[in-house]
Amino acid sequence: MNLKEIIRLTEGILLTPNMDINVQISGGYGADLMSDVLAASQPGAVLLTGLTNPQVVRTAQMAEFGAIIFVRGKQPQPETLLISIQENIPLITSPFGMFELSGRLHQAGLPSFESNVPN
Repeated sequence: MNLKEIIRLTEGILLTPNMDINVQISGGYGADLMSDVLAASQPGAVLLTGLTNPQVVRTAQMAEFGAIIFVRGKQPQPETLLISIQENIPLITSPFGMFELSGRLHQAGLPSFESNVPN
């Protein structure tokens, strides 16, 4: 599924200009604990999160995410936006919560990239 379709399905707004929205996204992952993201994610996914700080982009970069969607209409901090532009990681905001977004994307055929995180 490409990012353009994900934006449509989530009623999202692309916050980062000049990003390639035809990039393929191969799965999804939702979390607010960045340690969980690093421990259990897979490259090429879209990250659904309620966190808007710069650490989200740094974590997404390390875990090789294809994009980040902020839930519940959240807006990133200015520094977060600047880092995402520098690192070429698309940022999207959607009016829906994480549960709704996960359901919409999964129902449309985007597989979950979540895996069990060791205790």
